[in-house]
Amino acid sequence: MKIEQLYKSLDYVNHSREKRKEMALLVSENPQLVAPLLKVAFAQKDHISSKACWVLEFTAKENLPYIFPHLTFFTENLGKLRLHPSVRPMAKICEYLIIRYFKKEDSEIQKAMTDDHLENIVTACFDWMIGDHKVAAKAYSMTCLQLLGQKYDWIHSELRMVVEQQYAKGSAAFKARARMILAKLK
Repeated sequence: MKIEQLYKSLDYVNHSREKRKEMALLVSENPQLVAPLLKVAFAQKDHISSKACWVLEFTAKENLPYIFPHLTFFTENLGKLRLHPSVRPMAKICEYLIIRYFKKEDSEIQKAMTDDHLENIVTACFDWMIGDHKVAAKAYSMTCLQLLGQKYDWIHSELRMVVEQQYAKGSAAFKARARMILAKLK
């Protein structure tokens, strides 16, 4: 499938789980589509970019290793995301990656992820935490940063400070995740 065909296919994807899952199944059956899908996702030209992010999230949920060969491109471009509908699924993919990275028995991801990849995720997550982003992106970022603090000791104090500053004006969902993260940071 050429990128033009992929672009047209993404135009039929909508917010429904059914459509996103259908397209993710196509990608799962054709892992070579991950690279062009990432290019569309990070192009950030229009709503199709966000749809590509949704499909990548659904693909990563079931087939996270499909992202591994593209970690450099993925992590280097996280900071370019501006559209709210794109940030949330990419933050979720980061959460999938980091949770799996810190599982002791999974050496596959630990071999695939470099310190540069992890540092790019740290930067993106802090940007999402302090930026004007929706609760889901902040929640996923909190989880990533809490785990990454096991590797980079400076993260926990910074994360605690950011969460405490935002707590008073945060939504109920933000406060729920914040309480959980703050309890783990003690």
